[in-house]
Amino acid sequence: MRLFVALPIPRNVAQSIMLIQGGVPGARWQTAEQLHITLRFIGEVDGREATMLDDALAGIRTSAFDLQLHGVGQFGNKQPHTLWAGIRKSDALEHLQRKVDKAIRRVGQPQDAHKFTPHVTVARLRNPESGKMIAWLADHGLFTSPEFRVDAFHLYSSRLTSDGSIYAVEREYPLESSDGKIAD
Repeated sequence: MRLFVALPIPRNVAQSIMLIQGGVPGARWQTAEQLHITLRFIGEVDGREATMLDDALAGIRTSAFDLQLHGVGQFGNKQPHTLWAGIRKSDALEHLQRKVDKAIRRVGQPQDAHKFTPHVTVARLRNPESGKMIAWLADHGLFTSPEFRVDAFHLYSSRLTSDGSIYAVEREYPLESSDGKIAD
C-alpha cells in the first residue's frame, strides 16, 4: 500500500483552484478529488506497518485551525514539472506537520527527504511551453482562496494509473475544537 498524510481541500476552495486551471499546453490539471495539502509522504508499506502508522497518527492531539491558499508557483527550476498554489503562512499548519512527521518516524519510517513546503499541486507538467507557463504564473500570482477550517487530517492511499493518481481516504483523524473537544 502506498500511503501519505494530507489535508483535504473543501469543495469551495477546490472550485476556486479549478477557475485558474488552463492555458498551459503540456499541463495535466488536477481534478477536484486530487487536490490536497500533503503533510508527509510515507510510500509503500505492508499491512503491519500501516496499522502501526494508523495507531501513531490517531494519537496526535492538536487544535483545529484556519488556512488560506495564496499565490502560485512551480517546482523544477530548469525542468518545471509542477504548478502549485501556495498557502498563507500558518504556525498551526507547521505544528501539525511536525507532529505528523514525528509520529511517522517514531514507528520506524525514515526521515522525509524533502523539506516541508506547504502547497496544493494544481498541475503536473510534461514539456510545458515556457512562455505560456510564465504567463500563467504572472496572471495568477495574486490568487487567494476563501479561508477554510482544518478540523481533521487524513491518511490516504495512492494508486498510480495511466490517467494519474487515484487517492482514497483510509482514515480520518479529527482535530480538537477550540473548546478542547474532538471535532465532529
